[in-house]
Amino acid sequence: MRNFLRILWMALLLLIVALLSALTAMRLAIHGREVTVPDFQGKTPAEARRIADDSGLAAQIEREYYSPAVPRGRVLSQMPAAGTIVRRGWELRLALSLGPQRVAIPQVIGESERAAAISIDQRGLDPSSTATVQFAGVPAGQVIAQNPPPNATDVTAPKISLLIAQDASAQAFVMPPFIGQPLGSATITLANAGFPTPRASIVPPTTPTAPTAPTTTGPSATSAAPENPATTAATSPAATGSVGASTAGPSPTGLSPAGPSPASIIVSQFPAPGAKVLAGSAINFIVRD
Repeated sequence: MRNFLRILWMALLLLIVALLSALTAMRLAIHGREVTVPDFQGKTPAEARRIADDSGLAAQIEREYYSPAVPRGRVLSQMPAAGTIVRRGWELRLALSLGPQRVAIPQVIGESERAAAISIDQRGLDPSSTATVQFAGVPAGQVIAQNPPPNATDVTAPKISLLIAQDASAQAFVMPPFIGQPLGSATITLANAGFPTPRASIVPPTTPTAPTAPTTTGPSATSAAPENPATTAATSPAATGSVGASTAGPSPTGLSPAGPSPASIIVSQFPAPGAKVLAGSAINFIVRD
């Protein structure tokens, strides 16, 4: 029994030693792939790349800034900072100094976007970013603001951001349902939303069918009588009207009937309810008195 316990204890001890050895080897392998970031400040781009290569790192020049303290063409800042521990092959981002600011910031407010871009390029500056905004009373494409402001002396980078005026886009609405409402209330609702007076058409009334006259013997009175002009006008297609016309055509008396009244009930609309319409679009109704 003692021999069995002794063998078990020795196996457990060997297992612990093996685990510790594996952890130590893993730790050494991990730390063997890590390096400390050198200090590149004040170095030239060539010197910075050589130091980075010797450390197993990569260096990339990304930005340029004005600096009265660091000479032109020297590294002004770096990311990550010096002393940071990173893995081998890590790419470092460096910023170069342009020296003190020697270029005056031009005045481009009020100029077109193209003219502003030409003025900025002639001074060796770069357009940093461009944003647009709707601005009443200013033509589209005109510069309405800039950053840095004209003749600024505390500029950090040789870049200018511009704010450009753009055309005002028409406001969009969802067409509400007007069917079953009086024409007058729908007209007021549309006017309050900036729409013109809608076009209203009256549904033509249904003409009842005239009863058939009884057949008589002998000469027909109707065949000999002249045709009644008033009856002809009353039964003509122009008198009954058509869907989409705002009036019902000439009446038998020769007078034109009145158009739709504010109390007329809407029975159809275009655009249909739920459709997307722009402010100022034409709205059409079909109504019934």
